[in-house]
Amino acid sequence: MLARPPPAALMTRRQHAPGAGVPRRVLERPAIPRAKRKFHTRLVVVAAGGQGTKVLVVGSGGREHSLAWKLAQSPECEALFCAPGSPGTAAEPGVENVAIDMSDNRAVVDFCKREGIGLVMVGPEAPLVAGLVDDLAAEGVRAFGPSAAAAQLEGSKKFMKDICKKYNIPTAAYETFTDADKAKAYIRSQGAPIVVKASGLAAGKGVIVAATPEEACAAVDSMLIDNAFGDAGSEVVVEEFLDGEEASFFALLDGPNAVALASAQDHKAVGDGDTGPNTGGMGAYSPAAVVTPEIEAQVMDEIVLRTAKAMVEEGIPFRGVLFAGLMIKNGKAKLLEHNVRFGDPECQGLMARLGSDLLPALIAACDGKLGQVKLEWKPEAALTVVMAAKGYPGPYKKGTPIRGLERATTAKVFHAGTATNAAGELVASGGRVLGVTALGGDVSEAQARAYEAVRAIDWEDGFYRTDIGWRAVARLKAGASK
Repeated sequence: MLARPPPAALMTRRQHAPGAGVPRRVLERPAIPRAKRKFHTRLVVVAAGGQGTKVLVVGSGGREHSLAWKLAQSPECEALFCAPGSPGTAAEPGVENVAIDMSDNRAVVDFCKREGIGLVMVGPEAPLVAGLVDDLAAEGVRAFGPSAAAAQLEGSKKFMKDICKKYNIPTAAYETFTDADKAKAYIRSQGAPIVVKASGLAAGKGVIVAATPEEACAAVDSMLIDNAFGDAGSEVVVEEFLDGEEASFFALLDGPNAVALASAQDHKAVGDGDTGPNTGGMGAYSPAAVVTPEIEAQVMDEIVLRTAKAMVEEGIPFRGVLFAGLMIKNGKAKLLEHNVRFGDPECQGLMARLGSDLLPALIAACDGKLGQVKLEWKPEAALTVVMAAKGYPGPYKKGTPIRGLERATTAKVFHAGTATNAAGELVASGGRVLGVTALGGDVSEAQARAYEAVRAIDWEDGFYRTDIGWRAVARLKAGASK
């Protein structure tokens, strides 16, 4: 159960999904005075015959755990499977893990047809780029996520930047190269700081922000000559350095239409004060204070909707969740990059804050009916602290025991990289291992509750940043002092 501070404590009750007889945990919200309520139209999508929808979540990380947790609460969810899932998803009421390799498209398709899956939620980017949604669609299985062609928005930074240039989407100036000497000549002509990116998927590690031309040229050599990122680095994007404050923004797309989700702010650097090498994300909070209503309107108009229109005009409409990585300065946002899936760890906070049923919204996006969807968000802030294995993002030890999760009562603990050993103990199996997520009346309260839960967990070989949410907390304190 996701903890929330009094008087808005979350309560649980047991409910049966239609036609399933499977106990479900449903989050109830305390009564809100009528004068303060915000009413939104809810879209309800029910499978033919009045039965609920069987759902498959593809993936095993913290993002997928939070999605499964949220989708399992839907009264329209008849049954929910995770492939391959984690010990965390296995412990959720009404969720069943299935031993399927998510990179084996044929195995996923066969399972869906055998079980009558009505919606596949593809979590990670790699299966999307590899065409899992295409293969499912070819067999008549509804899947949430873009086609392989549309997933190039993340799978190829060159493709994404070329779309931005062609359709006037605000982003950094850039050039792309496959020849190291030409890339280095361009770098010397531009000066530093400058950014060098592997064009393909590099697990979040293929971006070098170079402080000097020499550092940038070394990054080019590493990617194009030394093959540091394999095929992902066979082409590089060299782009203008943008300064400001970063944020993440998410929207659902069904091709031409888009529905805004929410903003978040990730913390990429491994150390407190945003120091040290970049990681896949050491924590996040939502909403991001830097994304004001005015900036959200600009992002929707100039980035999200222009991207949706561009993809339709290119003949490869985008259906799924569009993740816009933003750099914000002087009240304006520019696009750093697009991702074609929910962020991790941002997704955990978004799922904690989402007040609406997620399942009908995902189905509507698949079916081209987003115009009927409006989403309700809880007023609280959410904050996620990532607990990682010592040594991450470098070499780290696997198989180290984790204890005391039952004592983390002030937050919901999502499993990002865990397994069980032969003795049935919970152990670490990845670099980023747990995403400890709490709600609070503001980000400061959410931060306090998340760290209270983190300190209750016994994991000798883990570490975490102690300052997740520091920008937002500083803003609160500055406002209070005025």
